[in-house]
Amino acid sequence: MDKTLRGATEMIAAMTILGSIGWFVIMSGQPAVDVVFWRCVFGALALLAICGLQGALRHRLSWRVAGLAALGGVAIVVNWAMLFSAYGQASISIATAVYNMQPFILVGFGALFLSEKVTATKLGWLAIAFAGVVMIVQAKPDAGYTGANYALGIALAFGAAFFWAVAALITKKLSGTPPHLIALIQVGVGIAMLAPFATWAEPPQGPAAWGALVTLGVVHTGLMYTLMYGAVQKLPTHLQGAFSFVYPVVAILVDYLAFGHRLQPVQIAGAVAIIAAAAGLTFGWRLLGRRRQAPAS
Repeated sequence: MDKTLRGATEMIAAMTILGSIGWFVIMSGQPAVDVVFWRCVFGALALLAICGLQGALRHRLSWRVAGLAALGGVAIVVNWAMLFSAYGQASISIATAVYNMQPFILVGFGALFLSEKVTATKLGWLAIAFAGVVMIVQAKPDAGYTGANYALGIALAFGAAFFWAVAALITKKLSGTPPHLIALIQVGVGIAMLAPFATWAEPPQGPAAWGALVTLGVVHTGLMYTLMYGAVQKLPTHLQGAFSFVYPVVAILVDYLAFGHRLQPVQIAGAVAIIAAAAGLTFGWRLLGRRRQAPAS
């Protein structure tokens, strides 16, 4: 299979899984920091098994690579905590839509640090996607599980997008390192970071809460991050951004099906704009027709 096609397949699968994460976060009933901590714990167990089965534990890491992976882990953990907090304030749909400012940040990082070319066509598609995000954000959520601080939720989602882009940029520097080993190091960093802040006196109660947390660790971390990091190492930055738009569409559908949160017409129009921009960026469609050359005289 072609490297780019394989990366695209992995990224689409990862983003589809990621689109359901908000449901499990809400159903766990836990504070964001506790959700992230237990996600790291169960994710570490899943990734340890994956690394063992695939022989990744025998892979030798330089101090530089280990340090970069750990630094990426810090960014990922902050990203999770901010995004999960945003769900409870702005709703899964709205927080996820704002969170998908990632491509703009990634393209900027790619231009600044990776010397990747940013064409007018790429910027045009990203501008259309941004307009879609703006339309989605226009109306406040009516989901019953949200808090009262809508502006805080939006700000948290923006912050989460920034830290995700930082982690993705660092991962680009780790080409050749097994992606599941990178993820294992990062969730290990998360356990160390959040263990002092976890609510040990009142652990999760009931099979539903524990089931949600285990799923977040095994499926949304072990499986999803192995797929996503593998894709990041195969795809150019602008294609990573394009496929990331699968995530908000799935999240909006999950929010509607699970919680009955209906988007307003302007927000639906925004989602359509995002999908169209993602398709245009992915397949290299031109926004304007090619200019005809003047006939030779």
